[in-house]
Amino acid sequence: MDIRAALKQGIARLREADVPSFTLAVELLLLHALGRNRTWLYAHPEEALSENEAQRYFALLARRAAGEPTQHLTGKQEFWGLEFEVTRDVLIPRPETEHVIEVALDRLAVRELHAGRPQKTDRAGLQIADIGTGSGCIAVALAKELPAANFVATDISSAALAVAQRNAQRHGVAGRIRFLESNLLDAFRSPVSFDLIASNPPYVGRHEADSLPREVRDHEPASALYGGEEGYELYADLIAQSARLLKPGGILVLELGHNSLPAVQPLLDSTQWINVGVTNDLAGIPRVLAAERAPV
Repeated sequence: MDIRAALKQGIARLREADVPSFTLAVELLLLHALGRNRTWLYAHPEEALSENEAQRYFALLARRAAGEPTQHLTGKQEFWGLEFEVTRDVLIPRPETEHVIEVALDRLAVRELHAGRPQKTDRAGLQIADIGTGSGCIAVALAKELPAANFVATDISSAALAVAQRNAQRHGVAGRIRFLESNLLDAFRSPVSFDLIASNPPYVGRHEADSLPREVRDHEPASALYGGEEGYELYADLIAQSARLLKPGGILVLELGHNSLPAVQPLLDSTQWINVGVTNDLAGIPRVLAAERAPV
């Protein structure tokens, strides 16, 4: 069997199994089975698969057709142009979460501008927290963009923190990220002054579980998915803790569930917060809520 035939058979198999984005999944699984890149794949359509390669490939197809996420089968996912290790212990990074990075960087740039400092700076001395870090994608991406900032990344799961640490090491930023096992910001009992707190907290409602794709419902960690029966229950504590731990003028950036905004935005309707803003994702869904800690 050659590459062309393997792709054709894989596409037919995953289409029949009603797998979303089946063509991309087939490509990624074949690349993984062969240990090759996409350029090589399409430059060698007549290359024959060895017996071992074919066995690996069709085993992966069977597992994907049964509902296992492609990222769990390949062990990786791209985010912010970086490759992240992914296991069953962490939420698979989504493109929507890149809006958190964009908003955080934009808000920091505006703050520097208002302070009369150059916009292009390495942000030396900044203290940044990533709450519910999972794979570490937010902390690592921001650390790559802000090469002199220091970070704390928390998660309730020690297994997730181990994955995040490996991703930080992979991308050369582990020396600037301290990983802590913590429920939200509970680990910070004494006053700590952060310049930025970013979070993609669990925001799916447990009542929505049956409507989730099987790839999500059956294979991603419940602790990273569900934020309570309605899905937005964690935001009140997260926002209250952030108000205590941010510096005056410090920035809070939160990812939202598809229907979370009406319940979450009123939590910022107080004198503690200014410059509240909402950013939509590419589908027009309110995806990121940001605000600044009011001056004392």
